Amino acid sequence: MSVHDLVAITALGGSEPCVETVGAVTCTEVPGVALASVAARLGQESKAAKALAKLIGSPAPGIGRTSGEALTAFWAGPEQWMVEAPFETHEEIADQATTAMGETASVTEQTDAWTRFDLSGDGIPAVLELLCQLDLRTLDEGSAARCSIHHVGCFVLCRTSRLFSLYGPRASVGTLHHAIITAMRSAL
Repeated sequence: MSVHDLVAITALGGSEPCVETVGAVTCTEVPGVALASVAARLGQESKAAKALAKLIGSPAPGIGRTSGEALTAFWAGPEQWMVEAPFETHEEIADQATTAMGETASVTEQTDAWTRFDLSGDGIPAVLELLCQLDLRTLDEGSAARCSIHHVGCFVLCRTSRLFSLYGPRASVGTLHHAIITAMRSAL
């Protein structure tokens, strides 16, 4: 088999993203995302936040928040963010972020390290209550939180009241997907 015979597959191993609906909730595998982590360097925190704001076109997100339009950043830890964008238009997101951040931050390519699942529908709170320990009353549009789902470190982003994104390590995609679908079935 030569390189030109290779076929792209999703993290779950399909040629198309996996989409499963149980009751009022749909879980969609989202493979077309480019990701890069940004960590401010010691003494450069303020400059890094300003550079990130310029990159995403809106203020750098604070603790537990997301920000941005075409390029979105979400809080990942103290003076740390993940930057996401459509892979189709931002395949070289890490290079773009490195250029924009200059010497203020360290940037690492994360595109193939994480898997994203979007939960959509009316029953999301019941599903998330079974998946993680987050206080859902504090999550509103633009919220971002770190948590553990089925012993896997994940990020949960509230895009709207009817759309949440869950990021987990690609190496644990099967475990995370199983936990999500099990919670969807249990929440009926």
